[in-house]
Amino acid sequence: MDESDAIKALSDLGLSNYEAKVFVALQKLGTGTARDINSVTDVPRSQVYGAAETLQERGLVELQQSKPIQYRPVSLEAAKSLLKERFERTQERAFEYLETAQNEFVDGDEEREDVWSVDGRDAVSSRIEQLIEAAESRIVFAVHDASLFTRPLADALRERADAGVSILVVSDDADVHDRFDDVPVIEMPDGPAEHRAGRVLVIDGDTVLISVLGDEESAIWSSETGFAAILSQFIDARLEGATRN
Repeated sequence: MDESDAIKALSDLGLSNYEAKVFVALQKLGTGTARDINSVTDVPRSQVYGAAETLQERGLVELQQSKPIQYRPVSLEAAKSLLKERFERTQERAFEYLETAQNEFVDGDEEREDVWSVDGRDAVSSRIEQLIEAAESRIVFAVHDASLFTRPLADALRERADAGVSILVVSDDADVHDRFDDVPVIEMPDGPAEHRAGRVLVIDGDTVLISVLGDEESAIWSSETGFAAILSQFIDARLEGATRN
């Protein structure tokens, strides 16, 4: 990380661009006047005073009432703690509102038939993990390629298994079979699949996710809809013969 990256990161934590530059300049100087700060940064001298004053109000800078005024930053440990607390408070306020605003205009009696799409392997993995964590009774997870069966997914399945949820893993990859000795793992009903096949997840009979591979992994998923229920029944029917063998 270089200076510009550090300034951007400080800006992401709530400092203005000038405040971030003044704070970085003071880290270099240790102690300095507005003239000193201006000499090592591109912040106009007229703006240094206001930025330093705001940093003082934030508890990030101390000043000495001398002529000229001397500024010095608080310790990095103190600064880190102050910025972390500020970020967490801001985050809490934002999500506190979002929780109250969530579904404000949704008709609770309206029948939903939503099918959602997710693009990118990390995003698909994240959605699968969230759906697994919400499972209450049964999970079926099918995967052709062991590289798509990440450790967080395996850990999430084990956690639900420990909670009493029935787990069934379906794969024709020997590496997947080797990962579990306490969870049923069966072969794909149709044998080796085409190279575009990704992952399939069925949760509690009313939630389904199916992904395909291309330049990026893409998935569709649906929960508590007629589409999800029908697709879940279809997948269960295909697996029924395999689980008996």
